[in-house]
Amino acid sequence: MSEAEAAPDRPGGRIALLDMARGAALVAMFAYHLVWDLAHFDYIDARTPFLPEMRLFSHVIASSFLFIAGLSLALARRSPFDWRAYWRRIAIIAAAAALVTAASWFLFPNALIFFGILHCIAAASIIALPFLFLPWQAAFAAGAVAAALPQFVGLRAFDTPALIWTGLGLALPTSNDFRPLLPWTGALLFGLAAGLALKERSGFNALRRFSGSSAPARLLAFGGRHSLAIYLVHQPVFFALLSASVWAFGPPAPSDERPFRAVCERQCTTTGMGAEQCRRGCACTAKTFKRLNLWNKLRANSLDEAERTILSRVARDCGRF
Repeated sequence: MSEAEAAPDRPGGRIALLDMARGAALVAMFAYHLVWDLAHFDYIDARTPFLPEMRLFSHVIASSFLFIAGLSLALARRSPFDWRAYWRRIAIIAAAAALVTAASWFLFPNALIFFGILHCIAAASIIALPFLFLPWQAAFAAGAVAAALPQFVGLRAFDTPALIWTGLGLALPTSNDFRPLLPWTGALLFGLAAGLALKERSGFNALRRFSGSSAPARLLAFGGRHSLAIYLVHQPVFFALLSASVWAFGPPAPSDERPFRAVCERQCTTTGMGAEQCRRGCACTAKTFKRLNLWNKLRANSLDEAERTILSRVARDCGRF
């Protein structure tokens, strides 16, 4: 048995560097989800989360979590194998994944999270089980196959609800977080291969020498040690804060209304009306013109005389609230 395998993952024996890496992935995830939430509440352009660079950012974050999960599997392997700890870990992740699904069904039923990052980690960890007892090259080869397979296999038969989670279909389901088994299991298997290779060379013991004593390092490590709990609570916290902001300051203007409302509010305040009354009146005017199907003409400054009369009347009526 190597020195790395002889050093168990005991209390107090955690690897600060690994916890910090997991904490850094959490921070990146916070940033990505905050962009989604700001777009959802109309604080930023609703298209922002779908920009190519944001999609790439999300893939890097997901790959990081899966790779670190694979490293952690290798770190936890010891002789004799602790089956109880392994299945307990799977059960906790699966329960958390089920909780995410239930919450998304309640909040966003049209974009249900039925196979997100937690579902993928749980399923990929089970697939990785036999590779825990094989040389690291086997896990690496399996990871390469898992990552490449969807590039060569794409069948409509896998587009059914019962099989779409495999990643071998052609359709892309509507979901707020979809990480199909393939190719994403490849990232976990690559992490497992790296972890097993480190074990062969007592690499984890070398990583333990880095204590991470600075305040930022300790904060990241704390987040990494409690990553699952933080993952589950961060979105409710973000939504609560943004909802409180909307309640306190009113809803932000949709991006297409901002130029009009800025000019409208500036002109309104010159008449002596209060800023809050002007804000509400201009918002009401914009929404009313959308309902009348005159919004595009208003933005293009192409209203005819009759429509300008309607605008004046709507602005006057909205200014009374």
